[in-house]
Parts: sequence; structure tokens; C-alpha cells
Amino acid sequence: MNITTKKKAVVSLGHQALGCTTMEQRTAVQKTARVLADLVEADYQLTITHSNGPQVSMIHKAMTELRRIYADYTPAPMCVCSAMSQGYVGYDIQNALRAELLSRGISKTVSTLLTQVTVDPYDEAFYAPTKIIGRYMSEEEARIETEKGNYVSEEPGKGFRRVIAAPKPIDIVEIEAIRRLAEGDQIVIACGGGGIPVIEQKHALKGASAVIEKDSIAGKLAADLKADQLIILTSVPCVYKNFGTDSQEELSALSADQAKACMQDGQFGENDMLPKIEAAISYLSACPGGSVLITSLDRAADAVRGRAGTVITS
Repeated sequence: MNITTKKKAVVSLGHQALGCTTMEQRTAVQKTARVLADLVEADYQLTITHSNGPQVSMIHKAMTELRRIYADYTPAPMCVCSAMSQGYVGYDIQNALRAELLSRGISKTVSTLLTQVTVDPYDEAFYAPTKIIGRYMSEEEARIETEKGNYVSEEPGKGFRRVIAAPKPIDIVEIEAIRRLAEGDQIVIACGGGGIPVIEQKHALKGASAVIEKDSIAGKLAADLKADQLIILTSVPCVYKNFGTDSQEELSALSADQAKACMQDGQFGENDMLPKIEAAISYLSACPGGSVLITSLDRAADAVRGRAGTVITS
């Protein structure tokens, strides 16, 4: 039974909320914690998810270098690197947010939940990988990766890098645990970096060499939890039409149909705003009474009061 009547929100944190290195992250989460604490004070029940691009890439590079220098070590697969990133990003967020809440006289549990997400082994993304990760390799190292069945991409003048798949999420394995914690008015950090991608094999879960789009899992998490609102905090204060041109126009409100029309018109960048709009539409199709707020970390306080950002409704 749901014991909280607060407004349930899934908050998706982008790169700006975390920084790119361990030291940057430790500093960035202090500011992020203040924004999240403002939402708690505004009577939101929060479930938080976050990006992990720089973090998982750093871990993958470190583990690969360890194997290169010390032959007794084995390289860590992407699913393990993803789990590591969930742990240390969640650690920084939960500690910063707990401290910020206590400084305001609010005692509330903040928990990070290691989260797995099932994917389809026959997802077309596995046949056409697009996500570039890891360190630069020599031509010989790239050849060895290719012989192992991995994909590589050359960046002229720099070298070769691994390319992995970004399949669509199917199910969040730990969704019931997330739901129970949320219903108990606890703050949950879950599905970090899109979740750990796994393939279901009978009763076992096998890690997949892939990553899941953070925005895609945010939309699914909000839908599964029947959240009242999906809040996507990104690098821009709102959604724009004709972004980056002389005719750039702020879009303060959109219906799902208007968002679809803008998508078809090619208004949104494939690697930045488009995944967020797709997540919004997916969530609203499952929860037509909900709303999606897209804004920047700096404008979040104003945005939840209707003074900034873009609101998308069904």
C-alpha cells in the first residue's frame, strides 16, 4: 500500500550534475544535492537515476590498462564496469544528499540500489553498435579486439576505440524493491547509467556487453512506478525549436503530439535532446495523467514553479 501522498517524481541527472572525474564529481554533487533537497522540501518523493558516460568509460579504461600491465588480471566486462559506476556515483550522491537534508533538519534515508535491466539478445543494436567507449588503441590492439568479435571505430590521428551496443530496455529486475522503498517515502537512487544490461537465461541473468540509454530507462522507471512527473535535468534550460540557429525558439510547453511532430521535423539532436523527448513520449503513453519537465540543474527550482523549463503533457 502506498503510504505517501507526496508528488512522486523520477529525477534523471545528466553529466553536468556529476562532472567527469572523481574530484569533479565530489564537487558537483554538492550543488546537485541542494537542488534535490529543494525538491524534497517542495514535498516531492524522489526516485533518482543518473548518467554514467565519463564514469563507466574511466573504469573501463582503468581495468583494461590493469590487464595490459599485469597479465594475472582479467579485463572487466562492460556489465561489471557499469555495476562499479552505479556504486561509486550512487555513493557520492547519497552521502551529499543525506548531508544536505540533515543540514535542513530533514532526516530521511537515501539508498543506492544496484539495478539490472534485461535486454533482448537479438536487439538490432547488437548488430550495429554505436556507443564509443574506453581508451584509444593501436591498430594491432584494435585487430585483436576485432578477432575477439568486438567492434572498433577509428578516429583519424588518434587511434581506435571500442564500440558497443545500446539496446532498448525490457524489464527493470529490481523494480519491486525500488517501488517498496519509494512507497515508504525513502529516496532511492536506481538504474544508474541506464542500469546494468543483462540477458535472461532461464533462471540466471548474464551480463551483456552493452550500455542502456539513461534517458530511455528514466522514462521506463517513471512509467513502472506510475510517477506523477518525470524531471529530466540536462545542460540546457529548456527544449528549443531550431536550436543553435538565428531563429532559435524556446518551447515552454508541448503536447506529446507536438513533440512527435517536432521529432519528425528533425528538430532534436540524435545524441542530446532526441532521447529525452522519446523518453517523455514513452512515459506519457503509459501515464497519460503525468507530466515531463525538461530543464537544467541551475533552473530546476524555477522550473518546478512554472517559471522555466519545458513541460510536456499527453
